Amino acid sequence: MALKTITTTKSAITNCEEKRLDVKYFFVNSIFDVLKNKSKCDIKSLDELDAKISSGSYIDTYTSQSKGVPYIRVGNIKPFSISEDSFNLVYVSNNVPTKIKVKKEDIILGRTQATVAKLAVASIVSDENEGHVISQHISKIRIDSISPYFLVAYLNSIFYKAQTALATHGDTRVELTHSQLKKVRVFLPQQKVVDSIVAKSKEIIKLNSLSLAIINKAQNYFYQKIGIDFSKSQKEKYYSVNLSNISRENLWTPSYSYPLYVNTLKTIQQKWHTVPLGEIATAKKGDEVGSANYSVGLDKKDNDIPFIRTSDLINYEIDQSPDYYIPNEIYQDLKQDVKAGDVLYNNDGKIGLVAILTKQDKVIIQSHIKRLRLKAEAKKYNLTPEYLFLVLTIKEVARYQAERYTVIQSTIPTISNHILDIQIPILDKNSIDEITKLVKEAFELKDEKKKLIKEVREEIDSYFDI
Repeated sequence: MALKTITTTKSAITNCEEKRLDVKYFFVNSIFDVLKNKSKCDIKSLDELDAKISSGSYIDTYTSQSKGVPYIRVGNIKPFSISEDSFNLVYVSNNVPTKIKVKKEDIILGRTQATVAKLAVASIVSDENEGHVISQHISKIRIDSISPYFLVAYLNSIFYKAQTALATHGDTRVELTHSQLKKVRVFLPQQKVVDSIVAKSKEIIKLNSLSLAIINKAQNYFYQKIGIDFSKSQKEKYYSVNLSNISRENLWTPSYSYPLYVNTLKTIQQKWHTVPLGEIATAKKGDEVGSANYSVGLDKKDNDIPFIRTSDLINYEIDQSPDYYIPNEIYQDLKQDVKAGDVLYNNDGKIGLVAILTKQDKVIIQSHIKRLRLKAEAKKYNLTPEYLFLVLTIKEVARYQAERYTVIQSTIPTISNHILDIQIPILDKNSIDEITKLVKEAFELKDEKKKLIKEVREEIDSYFDI
């Protein structure tokens, strides 16, 4: 963003209700003043729009997925969607007050975060998310005076990002209180622009739901074709192993010898041929660029590149709005060999999260993420990147094996180079082709969704420099 000079008066500062001696606070005011004078936009606060704002509650008793409902926390909130991977969800009893559950078209956003820049993300509740419970760190907005689909787009724009300067700074976190959130101003452009944004936002939500449903269909198809009832696998609480079994891999961890993990793989190998991932694919880790090179919030330049960390793999894709960006010069220097169709795998931290890059993704990946790409040898097994991706999402196949190889390195879980040892079952060609077809369809929808998100942001953000 270009350097700008603004002026204010002492009285404006002293009369300010928040008593803020904060450049960004007054910068935001100046932006809205210009908008009001130079455009036909109507400008109203959320309070003036009669937005109903509330928060969730703290719940510390979790239950199983089969017995409960998802408990949405700040980390689950992503632009236009909610992170629904089992790594990121916990479940609580459904017997909680209705007021802390969400309804379709509710907008949810974090009210506390580590930094101001991380506050500027909002989700909208879809049919699939209705009835979920929200934590005390999440604000819920219900609104009738304008379309919630316009508002969720606005709350993912630079206008809301700039207004997070309203947030209160605590000792370790920042908080956007209900009273501060009510003061957030929303500009309403001409109706045809609003209608365009609403239509695109609705399509974004639709594409997100469809893509996840198709991936789920592919997973169910895999379970059907592999022909193994994994629910019958025994889960022994106590077991013993021979020393020779441990010393073979030099992994002295209970998980490595856990019978459920060991026997599940044996059952798969008794029915299907398997190959180690290292035989069919290369695994290349990303890079660390140093926190001094991060750019966030309003400091981010238009040509900065998203820096993808392990927490940025969500719903089988990468987050389009990660916490950090990197200067384009560093991107050019690193020359990371990542491209559309590559499979990304979290090798450390939240081990086992998987994504596929699409045409809309131009990113730098950190060193805790491995880029997987098929070798020529994969052709003799009829393997595709889409099939590899799908197998790596199957808990009983890839995640059980990852658990076996996981160790704690200092404080971070890792499977190191054992990712290459994960055994990939080879189904028949027709099954592989069907899975490939479904996954390709899902990621074509994801790519279209990402394209629409960019268009919506550009449409709203274009008013910022009016």
